[in-house]
Amino acid sequence: MLATTTNTRTDLGSTIRYWAEERPDAIAMDDGTERITYRQLDDMADRYARAFVASGLEPGNRIAWLGKNASLYFTLLIAASRAGLAMVPVGWRLAVPEVRYILSDTQAALLVCQPFSAETARAAAEGLDSLKTLLIDVEGDISGLRSLDAWAAAQGDAALPQVDPERGVLQLYTSGTTGHPKGAVLCNRNMFALRPIIEASDVDWYKVTAEDSMLVIMPVAHIAGSGVGTIAFYNGCRAVIRAEFTPDAVLDCVQDGVTHMFLVPTALQMVVNHPRAASTDWSKLKLVMYGAAPIPLELLRQCMHVMGAEFCQQYGMTETTGTFCALPPEDHDPEGNQRMRSAGKALPGVEIRIIDAAGNPVPNGTIGEIATRSPLNMTGYWRNEAKTRETVDGDGWLRTGDAAYMDDDGYVYIQDRVKDMIISGGENVYPAEVENAIFGHPDVLEVAVIGIPDEKWGEAVKAVVVAKPGHEIDPASVIAWARERIAPFKAPKSVDVIAEMPRNATGKILRRELRAPYWEGRDRAVA
Repeated sequence: MLATTTNTRTDLGSTIRYWAEERPDAIAMDDGTERITYRQLDDMADRYARAFVASGLEPGNRIAWLGKNASLYFTLLIAASRAGLAMVPVGWRLAVPEVRYILSDTQAALLVCQPFSAETARAAAEGLDSLKTLLIDVEGDISGLRSLDAWAAAQGDAALPQVDPERGVLQLYTSGTTGHPKGAVLCNRNMFALRPIIEASDVDWYKVTAEDSMLVIMPVAHIAGSGVGTIAFYNGCRAVIRAEFTPDAVLDCVQDGVTHMFLVPTALQMVVNHPRAASTDWSKLKLVMYGAAPIPLELLRQCMHVMGAEFCQQYGMTETTGTFCALPPEDHDPEGNQRMRSAGKALPGVEIRIIDAAGNPVPNGTIGEIATRSPLNMTGYWRNEAKTRETVDGDGWLRTGDAAYMDDDGYVYIQDRVKDMIISGGENVYPAEVENAIFGHPDVLEVAVIGIPDEKWGEAVKAVVVAKPGHEIDPASVIAWARERIAPFKAPKSVDVIAEMPRNATGKILRRELRAPYWEGRDRAVA
């Protein structure tokens, strides 16, 4: 029995309740095999939320998901919001030590996994006293794990706590400059505060109606997956959820009438070059959002010709709940223009400025670090107050780590990454993570990791190494060594062996000098 509507959409729980009353039979989630209405989603989320509370989980506790995109993941995210918990989606491609670190750092009391990830979940959870419950998402005795539904049914019922819009509801892990990822905590306010501002603005291209459908195909362990899903829910439309990206999956969903999608340029390239692209009916597609890397002009021309939709480049990060700066469709010209070299301009409700090392604004046209202030900015890094203070100042300005300048019209032109991050196929990779994985190789004395241009992935990870005296380095063995310790997408694709690392006066390795030969003649120093 549904409670009386409050006519509000201030958090995930109240949003689903709102649409369960306004459009109870409308499809909320479509995973390709099952369609779940807003009424059904509301009932399921409520049942899980009450089971969480009945099991002893308390507001502020963390629960985790180890699996691919799924309707169940979003149901549990909504349930977590109602129970005062935070959901932690863990990248399913991560290695066991990486999964274990996240589970340990969050002190997650409950983990739900999918059958394919059960072995990884078991290995990562071994010896973690904080993890009380390990469940699987299907019925039956699979991998010797209890099913989520059987567990939930055994917990009974319990009253739900008052929702606090400032309490963390989603915790996403970002690669760390020191080798350990950081948990960016996003609250209900972060997820939804900008949507009413967009609705009241003249930014019509970014508005979504209840009749639209949003493709959710980027990984939910990234803001591009979880964030796109919650935008669909806020607007009461259909979230078309697919387990993982494949060109065929995208084309199937377009053929089925999806209206909005977010893809990284690498994925767009795979889609438009697919043999089926020419015969696909693109007429329902309204907006293609892309990000993580600029789109090459030739690829944009091809996409605009094949897809016939509007295009929007989006710039953002986990810590800003995704997009805060966008290049709108009207600035996309298949012939190219100056603004297409930019990352766009601030969305309504967002402030952007370029600052110097001391945090002071610099004049337009001057390169500095991008800083932003808006309701999108995270509440902070989980259990890391020092890093939070370093990233977000007392006035609410968040440093992005990207170097750029702003023109007189407010468009932001990114020049380089202050933090040396590599973006390969839409995945963020920090050199320190890869370097830490390579250190310890018996033949390697020193290592520096850089991103180099790659036609398919935007950037590829390259390790530059110096051999120990009297040793020779086999590049293949370095790659294999790294792949045993970190996720394969983070491991180097190639290895250069050099005699000596370039350094500055203080002894710091100059990655910029190592990168320079590979980026010579390009418009940007980064993809």
